[in-house]
Amino acid sequence: MGRGTIAAVGGIAAFAVYLYGVLELAMVVTGIHWLVDVVFFALAGIVWAFPAARLVRWVVAGQGMR
Repeated sequence: MGRGTIAAVGGIAAFAVYLYGVLELAMVVTGIHWLVDVVFFALAGIVWAFPAARLVRWVVAGQGMR
């Protein structure tokens, strides 16, 4: 099994866990103030990109020179 397959399966599973956590936290945070909602959802929408980018770099690094 190659890095791409591992990254796809692991990435989707990790994103599902992240999404579940964000939605659970959103139930607590939302409704406090509209500005809190904006900041929370902006951060939640951006934060996932950092581990995803790292995962992509890991896959690309495993390809080597072909």
